[in-house]
Formats: sequence, C-alpha cells, structure tokens
Amino acid sequence: MALDRRSFLQISAAALGAAALPFTAAAKAPLLGSQAPAYYRFMIGSFEVTALNDGALEIDLSLYDKADPAQAQALLRASHRPPKIPTAVNAYAVNTGNALILVDTGTASAMGPGLGKLPRALAAASLDPANVDIVFLTHMHPDHANGLIDAAGNAAFPNAELVVADQEYAFWHDDAAMNQAPGDFKPFFLGARNAVKPYASRTRQIRGGEVAPGLTAVPAHGHTPGHSMLRVSSGHAGLLIWGDLVHTAALQFARPEWAFAFDADPAQAIATRRAVLDQAASDRVMVAGMHLDFPGIGHVSRAQSGYEYHPAFWSPTL
Repeated sequence: MALDRRSFLQISAAALGAAALPFTAAAKAPLLGSQAPAYYRFMIGSFEVTALNDGALEIDLSLYDKADPAQAQALLRASHRPPKIPTAVNAYAVNTGNALILVDTGTASAMGPGLGKLPRALAAASLDPANVDIVFLTHMHPDHANGLIDAAGNAAFPNAELVVADQEYAFWHDDAAMNQAPGDFKPFFLGARNAVKPYASRTRQIRGGEVAPGLTAVPAHGHTPGHSMLRVSSGHAGLLIWGDLVHTAALQFARPEWAFAFDADPAQAIATRRAVLDQAASDRVMVAGMHLDFPGIGHVSRAQSGYEYHPAFWSPTL
C-alpha cells in the first residue's frame, strides 16, 4: 500500500491515541528502607586505605557557643545544612602490605541506632577484625573508642595491639579528673576505661612517633589532652588522618576560631586547628576527618577569610 499523506495522518493519529492510554505497571517495587554498608577504598602510594562509616549523628548549632549566630546560620544555609547538623562518624583502615591498622573504631551501641555500623562496613569491605594488627586511637571519646569492644565487653579486635597517646590514656584513667567532671560527662570516663580494658596487656602508650612503618602519630592536643593525628606516608604520597580537628566543615574551615563544646582545652584546640589547616594548605596533603562527610577525604586551601575544604574525587578505580 502506498503511504500517501492521508494514510500517514491516519496512522499517526492512531499511534497518538494508543500513547494516550494509561500505562499500568505490572508490579510495584517495594521500598527497601535501608542504606548499604559504607566503605570506600583509595591508594596512598602503595598503601591501600579504606574509609569506613559508622553512621551519623546530629550536632546542634548551640554546641558552637562562641560562634556568631547570624554568621553561623548563613554558613550553614550556604552549605545546605540545617541547624541540627548531620555529621558523619568515620574510621579508616590502612593496609601497608605488612600490617593492617585501624584508626578509631566508631561507637558500637553507645550512641543510638543511627550509629554502630562499623562492623557491617568492615564485613562489606572484606576486612576481618581478627586480621587487624594495630588499632590506633586518635582519642578516647565514645564515638572513637567504644567500638573496641563487643556487646559482651570482649575485644572486638582479638589480635590487635592498641596504640594511644600516653596523655590520653592517663587522662581518662585519672580519678581526680573524673570526679571534677560534670555529672553527665562522667560516663565518658567509665566508657573509655571499659573500652580499653580488654587490651591492657597489649597496649602501647606513645608520645608521637612511629606507629608502624610509614605511619606516624602526631600530637594535636586541645580537643582532648592527648588528641593525636596519624600521618600516612608511602613514596611521595601522604595522608593526614586528623581525628576531630574539624567537627563541622561548613563552620570550622571558614571560622577555625569557633571551638566545639566538647573541646577539653578550647584555646589549644583552636591553635592546633589553625596550625594544621595552614600546614595542610601549604603542603597540599590529602586529609581525612572522622566527622567530614563520608568518605571524609579531601584537601584544604586558604580562602580570603579562613580556609576552604575540597572533597576528593570519588574514583571508581584504585
């Protein structure tokens, strides 16, 4: 049949009429209601680093009690963050080829159902807790140390040596400091003691220096008396895992002088943050933070006022 103008218009009209009929789905896909375990691997020289997420908590803007409220709210709005600031809790595993080092351990069951997901992340990343050689603690707050033990109080990393700054260990075991602490802060002392107790016979207390070949502890006091960072070096590549140097990226890069309510020594914490941010910007070293948006890795640059944070590119390959 010849396709003339009239037959073409008839066929087109029929097709349009069919397209206008309502589409009926064969089945409804159920909502899954859960997030996948979060891990992300990347290389620092010949070392394989895995970022691990323990979950998230909310930080209230009031915890920055010296911040100018109008400026703080403007910075949060510019970063699309609400006043109840969603905040990641991260840990990092470094495989040097000769040793597997875990940096911080998350919260376990200490801080609610939105956290305590590190064991799932480790399993998803094919990292067996029994294969961890060293656990390095940046400090002993519950969102960093409580994952050292399981629900029964046993060591979650049965073959690991625990490495922690001697000032940090001493502070949390100081009865006088605990007795002088506010009532709602005393459980932090008890939790820290319980977390490290199963590791008593295999704890190495240090004051900076080598943790393992290529990994160096760097004092970064202020947030806690022994707060420490871990510098990872392999070949010409480097990574600075800085623990709690920054709690809220939207605020403390621009305004590093805004201390956080849980800083033990706010003035020292501010001085440390300024010094480390400036050094990271000068050296162009990659940084990793326990409370930066997962996977919590990126770079720092100087800005007209304060500093800026630039998240690293999420690479699909190593």
